[in-house]
Order: sequence, then structure tokens, then C-alpha cells
Amino acid sequence: MAAFMVRQRGQGLWKNAMAMGQQYMQLRQMGSAAKKIDLESDVALQEARTWDEGVSTKFSTTPVSEIFKGKKVAIFGLPGAFTGVCSQKHVPSFLNNSDKLKSKGIDSIVCVSVNDPYTMNAWAEKLGAKDKIKFYGDFDGKFHKSLGLDLDLSGALLGPRSQRYAAVVEDGKIKQLNVEEVPSDFKVSDAETLLKGL
Repeated sequence: MAAFMVRQRGQGLWKNAMAMGQQYMQLRQMGSAAKKIDLESDVALQEARTWDEGVSTKFSTTPVSEIFKGKKVAIFGLPGAFTGVCSQKHVPSFLNNSDKLKSKGIDSIVCVSVNDPYTMNAWAEKLGAKDKIKFYGDFDGKFHKSLGLDLDLSGALLGPRSQRYAAVVEDGKIKQLNVEEVPSDFKVSDAETLLKGL
């Protein structure tokens, strides 16, 4: 009985999160998503790494200009490391198509989530994806807020997170942007869809 109640509560929380995702999608369709990444801003990410590596680098951050300036980048964002769709579908989609993306002129493939870089590192290692994909933690959520791609998933007890999306960014300009209607969907943010537009 207890397990059933927990499961029912979890389903209810996820439905609330999906409803909030639908509200966000309506706002995005009205043009709230950014058309470019401001390479002159102070927004920064933290590259996936171990705690000891973080200490040795004095917890340094990576400016967005270093990631995107003068480069053609395939970037995808997701609600959280070690979560179902993210682990089972989203990352594998880009991992399995990494060579095809590179053959189309993509310089780097980037995965970003509102997580700390240590969680992102452990997750990337578990998925065997670090050699093909660069993982970053949007530790303060500013990156996704600056793009209008942030999402409040408090209804699922996750707090501020990223929408599920994929994009092609060329020298800071967003050339493609595919955002799921709700974060549990995986219909347009896959690598195959990006490839069709390259």
C-alpha cells in the first residue's frame, strides 16, 4: 500500500511538472526564447569533473565565449542527470550520432543541465560518453535563464531546471532550436532531428 501511494504521488507530481512545461511552451512560442548567446556576458558553466579536479582548478568556470565563439556547436539541455529519459534516450541519441554530427561540420557536442559538475561527471562516466560529448553543469541556472530555456520543476521536487531541447549554435547565433512541449517528451530534441537541418 505504501509503495502504491508513493507511486501515485510521484505520478501526480510529474503531471504537475508537465502542466508547467506546457505553460512554458506557450510562452516560448510567443518568442521568449533567445536568438543568440551573448558571448560578452559573464554567464559561465562548470565543466564536468571530479571534486579533486575542482579543488585543483580552484573551482574555475568556463565562460560561454570559450565554448561557442568561432565554433559550430550542437548543444542539448535536459532536466537532470541520472533521470530516465535523459539517461535512456537523450544522451544516447547524441552519443550514437556524434560522428555524423562531426561530419556535418559540428566542432563540438555539448550537454548542459542545471546540476553541479561532479554529478555531471559521474553521469557522463556511467554513460561512457565523455570522449564524444562535453558535459557542463549550469550550476546557478543563469545560462538557461539567459536563453529563456529555464523551467520550474518544483512540482516534481526538482526545483529550477532546464527545458529539454537541442540546438545548433554557430559563433553564438542559434541556427536551430528544438524544444520539447513537456520535459518528459523526447520527440524533437534528438540528434537525428538536428541532423536533418544541417
